[in-house]
Amino acid sequence: MAKVKNKRENHVTKRGTYGYGYGPKNAAPAKKSVPDRTAPKRENFAAERNENLIVGRNPVTEVFKSGREIDKLVVSSTEGSMIKILAMAKEKGIPVMKVEKAAMDRIAPGQAHQGVAAYTSPYEYAEMEDIFARAKAAGEEPFIIILDNLEDPHNLGAVMRTAECVGAHGVIIPKRRACGLTETVAKASAGAIEYMPCVKVTNIAQTIDELKERGIWVAACDMGGQEYYKADLKGAIAVVIGSEGFGISKLVREKCDFVVSMPMVGKITSLNASNAAAVIMYEVRKQRDGQ
Repeated sequence: MAKVKNKRENHVTKRGTYGYGYGPKNAAPAKKSVPDRTAPKRENFAAERNENLIVGRNPVTEVFKSGREIDKLVVSSTEGSMIKILAMAKEKGIPVMKVEKAAMDRIAPGQAHQGVAAYTSPYEYAEMEDIFARAKAAGEEPFIIILDNLEDPHNLGAVMRTAECVGAHGVIIPKRRACGLTETVAKASAGAIEYMPCVKVTNIAQTIDELKERGIWVAACDMGGQEYYKADLKGAIAVVIGSEGFGISKLVREKCDFVVSMPMVGKITSLNASNAAAVIMYEVRKQRDGQ
């Protein structure tokens, strides 16, 4: 059965009214609460504190030299030996977040951080070839899940859990503006993180081009597409799931071969990202099993 490419210009349905969605765009804005201006502004580092955190210029430098995976670098200083550390981060494509010294003190309370902290991954990332090797070992066409800037670790864990259950061969995530492999992800995955290869890439759009060159069809799970149960999802396939707040980015969607959606017939016009991913993944499994 030939793949059907959807012509998005033929669809006039608005985001948030049809498809998996992550909240309708035309919903009335929530009433804003009055902020407590007497309380100090605090960056959202509490959940990450003390979780695979390396602080201090020499320790961070040695982490770079060791080749250990670094999820992101947080700095409050850019002078002296920090110039070398920032250069290494740029060379390896590691995201750098600049904060005030007060914020750094909260990230590493009571520690001599010297203006730098590195968040390392407690789990090892896979390579793209690992995904293809896994598919070959199973005697199947590659089945890949691509997550475009998914930020919630619980969603990432849930997606990895479902991916492992349906027999997907790997998950791809971006290095920037996305959740990495953490203990929270591991817990949410119910152990699937130990079996499901996760590849971290610099650019999702470029990665899609590379996959298409290797014969992979890429389907975007988004609004305004063909009903997912009518699309041909057999063969070598990669399914793209967007972020919780913004869905799939425009460039990434344009790179996809076709778009699949799911009807929203109730009063709630969106599904959680991991729920939407589960529906599509099991449709792929169903079609592969010939049902």
